[in-house]
Formats: sequence, C-alpha cells, structure tokens
Amino acid sequence: MSLSPVPGRRRRWPHVLAWAALAALVLVTAAHLATRPPAMPAFEKVRADWRPSEAWLYDREGQLLDSERVNFERRRLAWVPLNQISPAVRTAVVQSEDRRFWSHGGVDWLAIASAIRARWTGDRSRGASTLPMQLAAFLDPSLAQPGKRDWRTKLRQMRAGQALAANWSHDEMLEAYFNLLPLRGEAQGIGAGAQSLFGKKPAELNRTDAALFAGLLPSPAAGAEALGRRACRVAQAKDCTAIRAAAATLVSGEHAARFDPALAPHLAVRLLDQPGKRVKTTIDRRIQTAAIVALRRQLAGLGSDRVRDGAVVVLDNATGEVLAYVGGVGLKSTASQVDGANAPRQAGSTLKPHLYAQVIEHGWLTAASILDDSPVQLDTASGLYVPKNYDHSFKGPVSVRHALASSLNVPAVRALVIDDVQQFRDRLWTLGYHGLVEDGEYYGFSLALGSAEVSLVEQANAFRTFANLGRWSPVHFMPNQRTDGARQIVNPAAAFIVGDILADATARSDAFGADSALRLPFWAAAKTGTSKGMRDNWCIGWSDRFTVAVWVGNLEGDSMRAVSGTSGAAPVWRDVMLSLHAGSPGKPPTMPEGVEARQITLPGTREPPRREYFLRGTAQTEMAAAPQAARRPRITSPVSGSVYALDPDIPIDRQRLAVTVSGSVAGYRLNLDKKALGDADAGQQILPRPGVHMLTLVDPGGRMIDRVRFTVR
Repeated sequence: MSLSPVPGRRRRWPHVLAWAALAALVLVTAAHLATRPPAMPAFEKVRADWRPSEAWLYDREGQLLDSERVNFERRRLAWVPLNQISPAVRTAVVQSEDRRFWSHGGVDWLAIASAIRARWTGDRSRGASTLPMQLAAFLDPSLAQPGKRDWRTKLRQMRAGQALAANWSHDEMLEAYFNLLPLRGEAQGIGAGAQSLFGKKPAELNRTDAALFAGLLPSPAAGAEALGRRACRVAQAKDCTAIRAAAATLVSGEHAARFDPALAPHLAVRLLDQPGKRVKTTIDRRIQTAAIVALRRQLAGLGSDRVRDGAVVVLDNATGEVLAYVGGVGLKSTASQVDGANAPRQAGSTLKPHLYAQVIEHGWLTAASILDDSPVQLDTASGLYVPKNYDHSFKGPVSVRHALASSLNVPAVRALVIDDVQQFRDRLWTLGYHGLVEDGEYYGFSLALGSAEVSLVEQANAFRTFANLGRWSPVHFMPNQRTDGARQIVNPAAAFIVGDILADATARSDAFGADSALRLPFWAAAKTGTSKGMRDNWCIGWSDRFTVAVWVGNLEGDSMRAVSGTSGAAPVWRDVMLSLHAGSPGKPPTMPEGVEARQITLPGTREPPRREYFLRGTAQTEMAAAPQAARRPRITSPVSGSVYALDPDIPIDRQRLAVTVSGSVAGYRLNLDKKALGDADAGQQILPRPGVHMLTLVDPGGRMIDRVRFTVR
C-alpha cells in the first residue's frame, strides 16, 4: 500500500512561510523601533556647549588668585583637549575600560561574546560596555537610567555607540569621554577631577595617578581600600604599598584643599558672576599675600576671645588701582563669608580729618586755631547731646593740630558746630561715602565722631583724596578701567595741612605715645578710630605712593575686648606699609601753592611755640582761643528736628514761635519755607501752620549760613 500526498498540504507551506516572514519582519521592525537610540550630537556642538561651573580671578600678572563656584549643579572646569591629558591616563583608562577601543566600531562584539559565555558558565564577567557606549550615556542620560539595565536599554546604548563611532573620530570620542565622565563628589570631567583629587593639571598626572583615576571609574565613591585594590590591578603592580597610600590621600580630600590658592575669596564673590568667566584684576599678588599675613598674624596674636575679624585694602594713589583686597582671613571667625572690606561699619573718629579739612579750606579755622576741650551740652531735637573724649578727660584749650592728631572728640564737635552738619554730610557723600543716605539732621552732631556707617573701600579712597592733595577719582579693580569722574573736592592746601597733622608724631604723642604703631621710619599720615561700644577699630593712612586701610572687629557686631586704635588695626597698617616700602621709603609731599609757613606761639595752652602751616591769608603769629559760641551765626531756636503741637484751646495768634539767632547777625535775613521772614536781628516770630517747615539763615550776600527743619502738628 503506497502513500500519496494529501491534496492541498503542499499548497499551504508557501502561506506559512509568508506569514512567518511577515511576523519576523514585524518583530525586527518592532525591535528596531523599540531600541532606537536618541540622536547623538556632533562633537563640535558638545564642545561648544560645554560650560564650566567655575569662574576664575587673576592678579595683574595673570596668575590665579582665586576661583568661585557659580554653577552648583556639577563642578566643571574648562574643556580639556586630548593632547593636554597625560598619556599615562589615556592608556590606563583605555586598557581598563575598553581595551579594543581603537579597533572596534562602537561595540566590542568579542567582549559581548565573552560576557555572555561568562554568564552562561558562571564565571566573573569583565563587562562589555565600550567607551563610545558610556559616552552616549553621558550625552543622553536616558540611555543609563538607574535601575534600568534590561536588554532594550543595552541595545539602545549599543546602537548609540555605533552612531557615535560612525560620525566621530576615536580621538574626539576619547576627548569627550574624559571631559564628560562623572567623578568623585560633584566633580565632572578630568579638569575638575585632576584638580580636586590630585591637586594637578590633567597633563601632570603620573602613572600612579593614572591607575587611581582609572580605578575610580567603575565606582567613583569607593573607599580607600577598594580603590587601592582596583588601582593596583590597573597598574599591574607587584608592590601596591605606594598605590594604597596614594588612594588614602585621594579619598581624604587633602589635594583639593591645597590646590586653589584662595587668596581673594571675597573679591572673587564680588567680581565673578558667570560660569567660565575669567577676570584679570589690578591685585598685586605680593601685596595681597603680605596683607593676609599681617592680618592673620595680628588676629592670631590678639586671640579670638578679644576679636575675630579684620579686613585690609591697599590702593595705588596715582591710579586708584586696588592692589590688595582682603575681606577676611577666616581663623576663628564666625562670619567668614561676610566681606569685611565692603561691609558697612560705624566710622568712629576716622571722619574727623574730612571735617577739619572742610573748616580749614573755608578759613573758619586754621591748624593753629585754639578750641576748648571742655564739657559741652548741645540742644538737639531728641534732647541734650553731651560728647565726651575717649579717655573721659578734658585737655582745656588745644590747637586744631593737637585736637585732630590726638583725636579729641569735644573739639571735633565744636568744629562741626562752626561748620554745618548738612555741609559736612554733603562733603562725605562727595568723597564717596554713599552709605550716608539721610540728610545732616538725621545724623546730628554725632557725625563728627563717626556715627555713620561706611565701608573700608570707601574709607581707603576718601583718604587717598588727601594723598592726591584733594583730587578724588574712583577706585577700580580691573586694568584699563575708565576713571571718569575725577574732580577736585578738597582744597589742595587744606589737604596738605591735614596730611601734615596726621603725620605729626609729636602732636599725637599725648594720646598715642611717642613711639606708637603709627610712627614709621619714613613719612606717612594715619588716622585711627574706634566706634561706639568697641565694635569697630580702624586705621587708615597714606604714604606718597600707597593708601592702606585696615578694619578690625567682629562681623557679628559684638564688642571687642581690650582692643584700641593702636593695638588693633594700627599694627596691621604698619606691617603692610613697611612691606610696601621695603627698600623704597616714602617721601613727604611737596607743599602746594596757597600754603604758607609761620612761626607761632599759643598762649593759654600747654603747646610750645612751633612752625605752623596756614592757608595763604589766614596766618597769625599768636593765637587766641576761639569764642565759646560758634563764630558763625546760628539759629538756636527752634531746634532742628523739633515737633511742636498746637493747643486747640488757645487762640492761634497767641501761639507764635519765637526765633532766636546767635552771633552777630546785622544784615542777615531769615527765610521760612523759601519765603522772606525778615531781618535776623529783629526778633522774628512764626505763626505756625501744621506741616513740616524749613527755616534758613542767609548772609548779606544771599548765602545760606544755617537751616533747621521743624514740624507743627
């Protein structure tokens, strides 16, 4: 019996095959679509889009001073070209991560086969992820999402690696890999990694460094023991002692702490605001270092239980360039991030030179004028103002020279009465003290003693004006900055006289001693100051070439303990000045036009006869004490800032306010709210209306001599 084919069976096979082919095509298409990788960018775009997280500050010679982290997502430095990466590192990474990198096309099929066989037999798998595949994951994190290590993700990564290899050269892939790879902590790329992990540039890494670098890649957070073991395998070393020691140092972070010079952290914060920004400054590295050393030594010597913070600014007198900017030195500071050079602090006695310069240039006082250092009470809107000297004693009649050099408070207040609070406030604003945003009445007579808040940079530049004989110009931190705005603010003769007073060691000997920290072996002028409550201590001074300003205090505002002008800031000022003038002593200024010298006597004082400087036309040979009342006429009632309330039970015309004016006022007139009130010596009375009023006293020439503001309710 024979078998014959079943009719129709042979005809069904083509249909089965067709359906199988179609199904296979669908599956392949689906797999192709499911494993399609994201589009890979061009190498040029990746490099162009790279943005460092840091910005860098350089000194005037182009040397690194400091860096500032601006972007906090990752820590990245500048893009590093492949030829600036140590050959030892390139070799170690390729050998440990992808040994056939230079020969495959993005996927190492031999490594994949080996990995499959190892998994099948249960052996230890080396891994088959090539450098192009890892680079693809760096470029698109969706190719390496945490917890997704399935076949689909691996296939997408393989295809992306092949795409890179097809469009990039091997050098481009390796260069991008080194710049994009994540490392220990926040570091990304070999630039940040070489600096933070090894304290070197990428080109300086040696074979031991290369082994450690390659050993980090599988597990950047590995501890010292695991890292040393892995690095030893990479290096194929017989004795791993040195590598293990290097691994321990790397993990400790020691290199990161000492690589960045960190010479101007506060200035870096001030000037660096964009990732990748490189700013060349006017800072002189030698002067900056000298200022840091001097301040650190002084604060350490005083002890943190007495004072914790300090700041130093050094200016070039001729150019206004900032040669040193030390906002703080850390140590045991509790506010080390605060910029002490730019923080507003109470000025203390450091504003007195500007006051005396103003009254001298107007001819109201001379350096030889005698002021009474005795108790005084001044009416103010808030009550009596009773200034006292630092040592709570009084010296009696003293000359302006002695009063300023010894920083006596009561004569300074008397000088402000002779001047005008508003005029003095306006002078300070013109000198760059732009923290004084209120009018003179707000500060009152205490402005003579430095009740206003100022910054160290403002102080330095205002005193630099004296060094330039009254000519002011802005400071600048970067070379070739425009210096528009230079102008003559202080009379050159008055600036010269004030400088001569502040350089006079004899005149200040009563207060500071004959050989204080202010006395240098060459010409230099200086003024100290201590604010209310011993919160701030200043020393600002200048030589022929430099102005040095120093502040010492506690940035959190608590008082210092047993720190005075000559024991706090002055020693730092002295050390910096000596360093600046090493081998080149400062020279005294040349006497300008408009100054004349005269031998004088000062009867009624304890001061011996001497040679004194005067503005031309104001010289005298024998001085007499200034009158107790101000030489210039003044409105004594109403008191500026007063508030008067009308009584509804008293007829309005019975509530007139009497105006009193001191001094000789023949020919002077009073104006109320810019309207004429009448002669100043006629006993004027004001019929008050509710509101704020301004009463002014003008001289026969129409110049305003005094003004008061008062309120009627």
